[in-house]
Amino acid sequence: MTDNELEQLLSDIESDICERTSSEKDTDKIRKAICAFANDLPNYGRAGILFIGVDDNGTPVGLSITDRLLQTLSSMRDDGNIVPLPSIDVQKRKLKGEEVAAVFVYPSKAPPVRFKGTVWIRSGPRRGIASSDDERRLNEKRRHGDLSFDIRPVQSASIDDLDESLFRREYLPAAIDPEILSRNNRTLEHQLIATKFAHLGPPTLPTTLGILAIGKAPTDWIPGAYVQIIRFDGETLGDPIIAKNEIRGPLPELLIRSESALKLNIRTAVDLTSSDLEVNTPDYPVEALQQIFRNAILHRNYENTGAPVNVYWFNDRIEFHSPGGPYGQVTLENFGNPGMSDYRNPNLAAVMKELSFVQHFGVGIETCRSAMKRNGNPEPVFQVQHSHVAVILRRRQ
Repeated sequence: MTDNELEQLLSDIESDICERTSSEKDTDKIRKAICAFANDLPNYGRAGILFIGVDDNGTPVGLSITDRLLQTLSSMRDDGNIVPLPSIDVQKRKLKGEEVAAVFVYPSKAPPVRFKGTVWIRSGPRRGIASSDDERRLNEKRRHGDLSFDIRPVQSASIDDLDESLFRREYLPAAIDPEILSRNNRTLEHQLIATKFAHLGPPTLPTTLGILAIGKAPTDWIPGAYVQIIRFDGETLGDPIIAKNEIRGPLPELLIRSESALKLNIRTAVDLTSSDLEVNTPDYPVEALQQIFRNAILHRNYENTGAPVNVYWFNDRIEFHSPGGPYGQVTLENFGNPGMSDYRNPNLAAVMKELSFVQHFGVGIETCRSAMKRNGNPEPVFQVQHSHVAVILRRRQ
């Protein structure tokens, strides 16, 4: 939008495409506004705008718009508080003779969007918590969007293929605000639709996300949704196999069992001579293995492949093999560069965040690098192809 168009918005009253705040300090207020604009309840199909550094009358207050402030606003996209990840554009603009920050928030293709488990919307100048009817309207919008693979319906499955007990026991308390959950009187079907584990019918069918996260037998419908961990006594695939694990199940079980198997293979060296205290050093840092493994589960391609995530553990290294190459803005050339991230499975990313398997989006590779360096391991090696990614972690010497 031009400066003149933005100034006209500032001079008008707040609406369902415009909100103002004088300070950047109330970060929850800013995130709620981003969440509400991303949901686009009125279905305008265009960006909502949050002005920062402007009073209620639309007059700039002279807030200093620094690079640090703009970076802080940009980081709200992927700090894990708003899921699925919103699409935003943060700009510094000079309006009415003063600098202000403008956050352009684009409508989500997969509403409802939640901030800390709560769906926020705008209706006219009001921002508030979505009602059941509001959420139903947001789900209706999703039917007609360009759905990512992780929330497409699985045509041959039924709601009975989802584990209701797992959904109520583990997912709902972790993902939905307790106050919202306590007064939730919706049916199981409506809850599954609202969390994107089911697709609004007719007929109502489980989504790929639902099958992966709470399916009774995910590989019945998504053949590659399992993990294979093989331990070799040597440094090649032709060497004797010490142990082989094939792990299947819904997402929480798959991750917990797989990571337990990885931890069991770590060996720890004990140093009794270099200091007065006993020093224990693992041959691989657990944090590095977790980050690479979770990335493999999150970013892999689940469509049109029966290949699992393979982990090959050799005497000198561990290789993680994941189906699916770079996606979106991540390319063969910039893969692994700091700040470069994109999501083939954005709704799966949200579920992993809600279940605490992801703390912050977009930092897994850097976290792995730091953990390997602190532990004295060589730098990770990335072998990236259009349809496959391999990550090699070498043992600490």
